Amino acid sequence: MNYKNYEEQSVFTPENLLREARRQKLIGECSIPSVCILDPDGDIVEYLQKNNQLKLCKCWACYHTKLYSFNYESIEFGIIGYAVGASFAVLIAEELFATDCKLLISISSAGQIATVENSSRFLLIENAIRDEGTSYHYLPPLDISSVNSHILKKLKSVFKQSNLSIAIGKSWTTDAPFRETKSAIECAKNKGAMAVEMEAAALYSFAKAKQKNVVCFAHLTNTMGQKEGDFEKGEANGSIEALKLIHLTAKNLLLSLK
Repeated sequence: MNYKNYEEQSVFTPENLLREARRQKLIGECSIPSVCILDPDGDIVEYLQKNNQLKLCKCWACYHTKLYSFNYESIEFGIIGYAVGASFAVLIAEELFATDCKLLISISSAGQIATVENSSRFLLIENAIRDEGTSYHYLPPLDISSVNSHILKKLKSVFKQSNLSIAIGKSWTTDAPFRETKSAIECAKNKGAMAVEMEAAALYSFAKAKQKNVVCFAHLTNTMGQKEGDFEKGEANGSIEALKLIHLTAKNLLLSLK
């Protein structure tokens, strides 16, 4: 669209929104954990709540969500559940980084559409096909958006030495999961996509445009309901393995991001 000026600053900013939210909610100036997690399915949040490991973060001034904090292997994390879809995820990401977040890790349930190396259950999303709307408000039209190259290089080295079930590859980000037609899936597969999800392309475009640190993982949990017994995630709905992956990621990126 001809009115897109990607260098122009937005009139409406997360800082101004949060300023007014703090005023209305009587929240003073305070910080949130430097590492935050987006948990669209809410499984990790539910697992941690069940085990009494979450504390409500009173510094979080967002109108739409609750931010919880917890400690895992000596790292403090913030976590928000149920932020599903590109526009919602990026709205929350903008507000998190405006409130002192330094690293955002998204781990979203995804449909597997192609063979994944070693039948891995998790995919570090290196590139995401931009089949949603949010990314086009941050970056000019291109087929894909990508994770920061420094982050990718670091994590490739780390994951090679780990025993986690993790592969690295491309996903397809869509706004409309119930329009995943056979022809659309074939097109995504032909472009190299291994999985389909709803957030990564927009989060990576935001991250590049705003120079923020974002890592997106796909938790391969289904084949779009094409067989009985689909959508099984494993022990604690996959939360135990997901937390190990998140911790390994944060542990190895934190020092290099300071």
